[in-house]
Amino acid sequence: MFPTLADLLPGAPPLDTHVFFVGLAAIVAGLIYWSEARRRGRIEDATIYVAVGGLAGAAIFMRLGTWAQHLNPAENASLAEQWAYGNRSILGAMVGAWVGILATKAVLRYKVSTGDLFAPAIAAGLAIGRVGCLLTERPGTPTGSSFGIVLNPTQAAHLNLPAGVPLHPSFVYEIAFHTVAFLLLWFWLRHLPLAPGETFVLYVGAYAIFRFCVEFVRGNEVVWAGLTRPQLFLAVSIPLLILRIVLQARRGHYRPLFVRPVGVAA
Repeated sequence: MFPTLADLLPGAPPLDTHVFFVGLAAIVAGLIYWSEARRRGRIEDATIYVAVGGLAGAAIFMRLGTWAQHLNPAENASLAEQWAYGNRSILGAMVGAWVGILATKAVLRYKVSTGDLFAPAIAAGLAIGRVGCLLTERPGTPTGSSFGIVLNPTQAAHLNLPAGVPLHPSFVYEIAFHTVAFLLLWFWLRHLPLAPGETFVLYVGAYAIFRFCVEFVRGNEVVWAGLTRPQLFLAVSIPLLILRIVLQARRGHYRPLFVRPVGVAA
C-alpha cells in the first residue's frame, strides 16, 4: 500500500516503510526497557547484554522463523532466500527474543528474571511496529459490511486482493491490543508486588489468545483443520501458558491483582 515513506508522505525520504517503523519500534522499546531497568535499580552490564541478545534473536527468528513451512525440506526456500524474501513473523520474533535472552543469560550465568523489564517495552514496540504492517501488508479478510479498509485498484493489484471490498483492519486490532496492554503494564501491573517475571507471562498469555482469535480475519493461509500456521503454533502454546498461570495462581503469585492495597478507599 505504502512501500516507502515517500508513498505515504510526499517529500519524505524513500525509506522502506516497514523497516522504518520496525526501527522506530526498536528504539522506543529500548528506551522503555532502560527506563524500567533504572526504576528497578537494574542498570548493569548483564541487563544490557540480555537486551542485545533478545534483539538479535528477534531479528534472526523474525526472518527465519517461518522457514520450515513444509515437511519436505526440498519444498522450503533456502536460508538465504528466506532471509532476503521470507515472511516477517512477529511470533517468530517473540520466540527468537526469548531464545536470545535465555542464551545470553546462560552465557553470562545471570539467573535474575528480566521479564518485567521486557513486558512494557515489547508491548509498546509491537504497537508501533504494527503500524508498519498496517501500511504495507494485506489488511485482512472481507468484513461483509461497509466497515473496513477499502483498497483502490493499484493497491489491490499490489497485494493480490479485490479492489473496492471492505477488509478487516486486522493490524488496527493488534495496535489497539498492544496499546491497551502497554497502558495496563505501565500504569498498573508493573507497580504491583507480583512474583518476578509474571507481568511478562500475563502479557504473553493475553496476546497469544488474542492473536489466535484475530487470525480468523487476518487472511493468512489455512493449512490444517481450518487453522493457519500461527494458530497451530498457538494451539500448542496457549494451553502451556494457561497451565503455568494456573499453577502460579494456586501459589498465590497473582493475589496482588485482586487485593486492594492498605489505605486505598473502596
